[in-house]
Amino acid sequence: MLTKKIYLVRHGQTEYNLRGVVQGSGIDAPLNRNGELQAKAFFDAYNHVPFDKVFYTGLKRTKQSVQGFLDLGLSHEAVPDLNEISWGRYEGVPMTHEENKYYEHMLERWSSGDLDYAIEGGESPIKVAKRLKKGIDYILSQEGEIFLICMHGRAMRILLSLLLRYDLKYMDVFKHQNLGLYILNQNSLGIFSVEKNNCGEHLKDLVLF
Repeated sequence: MLTKKIYLVRHGQTEYNLRGVVQGSGIDAPLNRNGELQAKAFFDAYNHVPFDKVFYTGLKRTKQSVQGFLDLGLSHEAVPDLNEISWGRYEGVPMTHEENKYYEHMLERWSSGDLDYAIEGGESPIKVAKRLKKGIDYILSQEGEIFLICMHGRAMRILLSLLLRYDLKYMDVFKHQNLGLYILNQNSLGIFSVEKNNCGEHLKDLVLF
C-alpha cells in the first residue's frame, strides 16, 4: 500500500551554477534564462500529476523552479529546513584550482566517515541532516499522498541518504542535475524506494544558452 509519493527535483540553473561559483544557503540567487527554460520543461512534462502540495526551500531559486505549479493554484509552502548546506566563507567564491583541491579534500573526509567536518564557517553533513530530518518529517505529516519538493544539490544527496537509509558517507552515489527528478515511493512500513533516479528526459530537447 502506497502512503506517500515524492517528486524531488533540484532547482534550475542560476548564474552562479553557470559560472562555477559556490552558492550554498547564504546565496539567494534567482534562476537565469536557462533555469527558466528548465523549469518550463519540467512543468510541461509533469503538470498532469495531481500533486496534493508543493514544497520548496527558503531560497528563491527553488520557488521559481516550481512557479508553474503554484500558478495552477496548488497548495504550497516554503520549508527553510530544506535549505542548501552552508558552504561558509566559500559561498560566492569562484571554484579556482586551489578551491577545488580543498573541496575534494572535504569530500574525502566525508566519504571516510568524518561527517562532523565542515568548511570554515559552514555546516557539516550531520548538522544538515538534523534539520533536513525535521523538514521532511513535517512534510510527511501533511495530508495527501503526492508531493512535489524542490531543493538543492548537496541537501538532496543528504536527504536521499536519510530517506533511503544510506550511511551519509555514501551520499555522493546520488547524482543530480538542474531540474533533474527523483521519484520516491513510501510503502505502508515507511520504507522508501526509487522509481526514477535523477531523470532528465524532460530536458533532452532543451537548447541552453
